Amino acid sequence: MIDYTRQHKRRLSYMPWLYFTLKPKHRQWAEPWQAEIQQTLMALETIRFGDGGFVAPEAALFAEPGRDIVVGDRCQIAAEVFLHGPLRIGNNVGINQGAILDGGRAGIEIGDNTRIAARCTIYAFDHGMDADRLIRDQPVTSSGIRIGSDVWIGAGVGIVDGVTIGDGAVVGMGSVVTRDVEPYTKVAGNPARAIGRRC
Repeated sequence: MIDYTRQHKRRLSYMPWLYFTLKPKHRQWAEPWQAEIQQTLMALETIRFGDGGFVAPEAALFAEPGRDIVVGDRCQIAAEVFLHGPLRIGNNVGINQGAILDGGRAGIEIGDNTRIAARCTIYAFDHGMDADRLIRDQPVTSSGIRIGSDVWIGAGVGIVDGVTIGDGAVVGMGSVVTRDVEPYTKVAGNPARAIGRRC
């Protein structure tokens, strides 16, 4: 017998925005399924989820004490996403397939209504590179990353430690963000540079 529900769960895992458009007959199995996934993660890790969100079972979320993950209401976390606290994620935030967010020591903060596309890498830490010691023995620093509200981070973007991205900004696909981005500015390239404004 064909298991349509299993396939539908996989579809939601890779396209989690569809969770918010489910018909009542699908909500009957989807909401208890999500409640179980989120309750299990909260029991295992120092994680808090807001109301009405979606977390793919194929996502990997890790939050030790002192590296909490706080997720706002109606967020969507897709399959193959890796999250390591400290992270504070606002309301209505979408994190799509394969994105990696590691908060280092200083953490990552993401404002409301922001979208992070597939395969982004956001690391809130860095290693030293002095020649007098091996790379593996270099000191690790962490300044933190701040991403504002209503920001669109395109697919495959890299964001380095210490960067602040202002509200309403757009980062083009494949860019590497090495310095702050002003609000409502569109940036692209490696390193990312301003290419226009939203308003």
